[in-house]
Amino acid sequence: MDFIKKLQFDPSKSLKDYETNYTGPYNKKKEAAEDFKQGLERLRELQDKLYAHNKHGVLIILQALDAAGKDGTIKHVMSGVNPQGCQVKSFKAPSGEELDHDFMWRCFKALPERGNIGIFNRSYYEEVLAVRVHPGFLLKQNLPGVEKESDADQAFWEMRFTDITNFERYFSNNGYLVLKFFLNVSRKEQKERFLDRINEPAKNWKFTMSDVTERQYFDEYLGAFEDMLKHTSKDFAPWYVIPADKKWFMRLAVCNIIVSHLEKLDLKYPDAGPGHLADIEKARVILENEDE
Repeated sequence: MDFIKKLQFDPSKSLKDYETNYTGPYNKKKEAAEDFKQGLERLRELQDKLYAHNKHGVLIILQALDAAGKDGTIKHVMSGVNPQGCQVKSFKAPSGEELDHDFMWRCFKALPERGNIGIFNRSYYEEVLAVRVHPGFLLKQNLPGVEKESDADQAFWEMRFTDITNFERYFSNNGYLVLKFFLNVSRKEQKERFLDRINEPAKNWKFTMSDVTERQYFDEYLGAFEDMLKHTSKDFAPWYVIPADKKWFMRLAVCNIIVSHLEKLDLKYPDAGPGHLADIEKARVILENEDE
């Protein structure tokens, strides 16, 4: 679809150049319904081939501000895939054990196997987002040369960007797709979703006071996101800036981007070798001649 290229982050642009309410060629949800249905069906087909082919794997990373729709995107886009070949990992605040390791250690442990799709709901990118907005978190990592918050200067963050990019290049070189999605929600829409969580009893469980306190840093987060996008969006591991104000388009866009990349892999079901074909024919004869 034409809008896919439009949504891939261009480092020469600013994050402000990407509209949060963009809906591509569609004006309403019902206009996109059939395309979304077809996209889901195609994703199921390709995931089945990915699993059988067993030469490639996929790592999908979702990053966003609170209430942008990460959970809902995972739920709807992956609604029909085979759960045997798809794993979701959500990363919360690091534990004491995780803080005693390097900043990517806990994510390394959750990487998908070949033939599988792994989805990270937040990821190692929190280390250049939340940790950058709140550099006090960094002091808990007991890093050499970082004794106070001001020690985390631009050179420090660029070093982390380089570490992340080097890993993603290595992972890509080993046959994995690395697809990264920033769900771009507006401040106004985020407020409406928070109020919805407060006013709807069935959604109260989703709300925490940290949602409101973190909202005070909205602009700081956007600044951190933009620097992250500019430094880590590469051909082998692209970032897509997904408009998140309209959930229906956000889900369709993520689905179609995943499908477009999987189709480029030329996935195939494994050929049955001569020996296996002989076994199949032998089994056919046995079954067809069984007494009922």
